[in-house]
Amino acid sequence: MANWPSRSADVLEPAVIVLRLMQYMGAMVLMGSSLFFVYALPGVGAGSAAETPWARKLLAAGGALLAVAAALSVPGQASVLTGSLAEGLKPETLSAVVTGMDLGKAAVLRAVLAALAGVLVLVLKPSRTSWALTVALGALATASFAWMGHGAASEGPSAPLHLVSDILHSWAAAVWVGALVAFLLLLRVPRPTPEATASLHRALHGFSGLGTVLVALLVATGAINSWFLVGLGHLSGLWTTPYGRLLSLKLLLFVVMLGLAAANRFQLTPALARGLGSSDDEHTALASLRRSVLIETCVGLAVLALVAWFGTLAPPASM
Repeated sequence: MANWPSRSADVLEPAVIVLRLMQYMGAMVLMGSSLFFVYALPGVGAGSAAETPWARKLLAAGGALLAVAAALSVPGQASVLTGSLAEGLKPETLSAVVTGMDLGKAAVLRAVLAALAGVLVLVLKPSRTSWALTVALGALATASFAWMGHGAASEGPSAPLHLVSDILHSWAAAVWVGALVAFLLLLRVPRPTPEATASLHRALHGFSGLGTVLVALLVATGAINSWFLVGLGHLSGLWTTPYGRLLSLKLLLFVVMLGLAAANRFQLTPALARGLGSSDDEHTALASLRRSVLIETCVGLAVLALVAWFGTLAPPASM
């Protein structure tokens, strides 16, 4: 029995990481996919999110995933802090996490926002107004991740810069990953109607400009966050510490995503435009896009998994 706390921690810590990943995935869909419905798809009629049977299901699922994972993260984190599930589930321990720790307060807020968004998605008539409301709730939930990780932990005069940068980084990631999920669902039909293909091409073209802004924002905010968490004086920590090695792998996967996104924008999307009206060429272009977006989405999920993991570790600058 003497080894029970350590064995319990060995199980609980991976569970907390999985719950963090689930929250990231739910928030990306809730904010990013609903925003995609607003700016990339027609407001009404054929090709609009309101006429897409999976749109409401997707957002409702994202809200449910985020709400459940956020709620479970409170006892999960409490159990990690106390070293055992039995101690973590005690009412006084849960109360201390919820009322006395920022990560507990943020988790409760996320769960409430996500649950509210999920209910509204199912209750309100699908429209750009309802999608915009979901975007707002998803953005607030996504911003609260700063209090789950290192973003809100900085101190001193520059602390607000780190907090704002972390929130903007999360928002940019949510818009990108949420759009990928929506594109993947749009592309899942082997032979869509000509109207659906034309709508897809417009969405791809519309996202291309926004994608450039997202990349610039991710690079800038990522550099600021790395300044706070790694710093010039601890660059060796990128390959000598667990946090640094995972961060380095994340940066490598981000470069892979950039390459895939560039191929989609400059090769595959124009190929689809040239293939419109020609059944064989259009089918070939759609198959290539489907494969590329699937790979990019999987790489994006791997990036989120890495963030969920190294977000629980001490950064080099704190050592």
